[in-house]
Amino acid sequence: MNRREFIASSFVAGFGAESLADDPPKGKALIAITLDLEMSANFPKWDDTQWNYEKGLLNDETKKYTVEACKRVKAAGGVIHCFAVGRVLEQENVDWLKEIAKTGHPIGNHTYDHINVKAVKPEELQFRFKRSPWLIDGQPVQKVIAENIRVTSAALKTRIGVDATGFRTPGGFPNGLEDRLEVRRMLLDQGFSWVSSKYPAHIAAKTNEEPGEELLASIIKAQEAAQPFAYPDGLIEIPMSPISDIGAFRTGRWKLDWFLKVVRFGVEWAIEKRAVFDFLAHPSCMYVVDPEFKTINMICELVKKAGDKAAIVGLDSIAQRVRKK
Repeated sequence: MNRREFIASSFVAGFGAESLADDPPKGKALIAITLDLEMSANFPKWDDTQWNYEKGLLNDETKKYTVEACKRVKAAGGVIHCFAVGRVLEQENVDWLKEIAKTGHPIGNHTYDHINVKAVKPEELQFRFKRSPWLIDGQPVQKVIAENIRVTSAALKTRIGVDATGFRTPGGFPNGLEDRLEVRRMLLDQGFSWVSSKYPAHIAAKTNEEPGEELLASIIKAQEAAQPFAYPDGLIEIPMSPISDIGAFRTGRWKLDWFLKVVRFGVEWAIEKRAVFDFLAHPSCMYVVDPEFKTINMICELVKKAGDKAAIVGLDSIAQRVRKK
């Protein structure tokens, strides 16, 4: 029996092949705060597009924002689940990331170059490889994807001494990995028991327009579809909750107050339903649009106010709840 088959069979038996997180709080809404550690096009300046080719070259502002966000959530009794692109580990100093891991914040795999795991053609993989095709010349697309993920796990282990805690796909897909059995198998073969790849479809944010009832209703409907589940092969899916910071501030060019309103709406819905909310953000965007950490502070305050109805957890705890079901 290979590792993929073992994980799948273990799931059915009610336990996982990997070391499991502590038991998730029973009967509580599970609120996750997740940060994708990568540079984002259009931030800090709207014409900043070089980051499409240099996703892992984090600037100092992004690193500082990540560290401070982790401190604030830790003080509130929770953790932030970070997902790092592997090129981050090429930078000379990664002490800031070591400190995050040391204080208990899990760090997951986000591929080395921000790869599209659903690509079927080389030019679909990433901007970097479209501009510099010789980097992967002659290699099958699936091999490039698998290697991009494998070396990220190796980089995390080598540079900061941690095993990758879960996998998040660059970009979210409305149907997750339902249509990519080969990708799920590859992730299971590499030792991952859960993935965060699904971002349910909702009405797109309109540029410079405050979100109204129609958009809020669409986002809540999407949030209902953003609850974790297991694929037939045992790989667990932990969807990202709408709306992401990129969807709001790049697509919609929203004001911060509008974003806070929608995030509050989603978190309160999850608390009321004792459901899951997976807040997705990028420090490279958030340090520009929310330098005072109003969004993260608000989420922490909502969970605190909820008392024994909610908890801030890492995605491992959410996966554990699915395993138990």
